[in-house]
Amino acid sequence: AEKLKEALPPQAQEAVLALNNEFRKWWRSLPPEEADALGGDLDRSRYEKLPLPDAGDGDMRELLNDMVESGALFGYFVIPTDPSAKGAELRYISNNLTDTGLKNWLTRYANDVVQRRRFLDEGVDESQVRRILASVAFVQSRVASGGVEEAVQNKDRAMDWAPVVFVYVLWMAVYIIAQSLLTNTIEEKSNRIIEVLLSSISPLQLMSGKIFGIALSGLAMVGSWVVFFFLAIRYLPALLGASPGFDLTTLVSDPRYLTSFVVYFLLGYLLYSAVFVAIGSVTNSLKEAQNMLMPMFLVLMVPLFAMIPVAEDPNGTLAKVLSYVPIYTPFIMMNRAAAPPTTMEYVTTTVLLVVAVIGAFWAAGKVFRVGILMTGKPPRLREIFRWLRA
Repeated sequence: AEKLKEALPPQAQEAVLALNNEFRKWWRSLPPEEADALGGDLDRSRYEKLPLPDAGDGDMRELLNDMVESGALFGYFVIPTDPSAKGAELRYISNNLTDTGLKNWLTRYANDVVQRRRFLDEGVDESQVRRILASVAFVQSRVASGGVEEAVQNKDRAMDWAPVVFVYVLWMAVYIIAQSLLTNTIEEKSNRIIEVLLSSISPLQLMSGKIFGIALSGLAMVGSWVVFFFLAIRYLPALLGASPGFDLTTLVSDPRYLTSFVVYFLLGYLLYSAVFVAIGSVTNSLKEAQNMLMPMFLVLMVPLFAMIPVAEDPNGTLAKVLSYVPIYTPFIMMNRAAAPPTTMEYVTTTVLLVVAVIGAFWAAGKVFRVGILMTGKPPRLREIFRWLRA
C-alpha cells in the first residue's frame, strides 16, 4: 500500500490519505455486532451495548451506579448535550481500573467528532477540516548493505524481535534441565544410590556422566519444542484464517538463530549445571537446596529483566557489558543475534564463556567429591571455600 501511494501524484496521495482517515474513523465507529462480524481484534468488540434501563421516577445515574457496583454493568459514559462546548465534562464510570480498552476507543472516536464539530462551528469548510485533521504517517526505512535504503516490512520487524523468544526458551530450557539435574542428584544421594555408583567410578566421572547425560535428554526436549513450535506457526495461522503476510517459519529456521541457540544452550547449561550439581551434592533434601538456590535464582532473573532493553538497543552499553559476564553471556548474546554483534565480540565472549565452564567444572568437581558422601547439616559457605582451596 505504501509503494502504491508513493507511485501516485501528490494530489492523489492527499486524496488517498484523506480516504484512509475516513475509513479509519468508520472502522472505529462500528457497532459491537458489526465489529465482531468483520474482525474481533477491536477493543469495543469485547463489549455489548445495552439499552438504558427504565429508572421510572428515580435517578438514572444512581440506577446505573448500582448496576456497576453489582457487576451487572461494566461501565457507562456520560456525555453532555454539547460536548464541543468550552468546559464540557465527559465522564466514564467503571469499577474496572485496569481494562481501559473501551474508554480509550471512545476517547479516540470522541476526539475526532468533537474536533470536527468545533471546526464546523467556527465556519471552517468540511474539506478544510479533513485536510487539517489529516494525520501524518512516517514510512520506516533502514539502510541495507551498500548504503541502499529499503522499506521495513513486517518480516523485518519480526526477525528483529525473534531473538527475544529464543532467549525466553533458552532460559526455560537451561533452568528446567539444570533443576532436574539438581533433583536427580539429591534423590540419588538420599537413597544411597550414589555410594553404590562410587564403588565403580570416580566422583568426577559420575558428575560428568550425569551432566552430559541429562544434557542429551535436554537437547531432545528442546528439539521437540522447536518441532512443535515450527508446526504451530506453519499451520495454525491458516486454521485461524489469519495471514501474517510472510512465512513465519523463517523465524525459527534462520541458521543464525538456530546455531546460536544450540551453542549457547549447551554452554549455558554446562555452566549452570556445574553450579546446580554442586548444590545438590551438599544438600540432603529439596528444602535445603531451595534455600541455597535463592541467590542463583536472583542471578538468573537478570537476563529476563534485560530482554526488552537489550532487544531495543542490541549494541548499547548495557548489552555489551552484560555480554562479557559469563553467567549472562548465553542469554545476552542470543538476544543480540538480530544486530548482530561483531565477530570479535562473538569470539571473545565465547572464549570467556568456555573458560568459565571449565572453571565451574573444576570447582564443582572438588565440591562434589567431598559433599556427595556427606550427611547431616549442609556445610557453610566458608567450609565450601576451604574445599576449593584444598
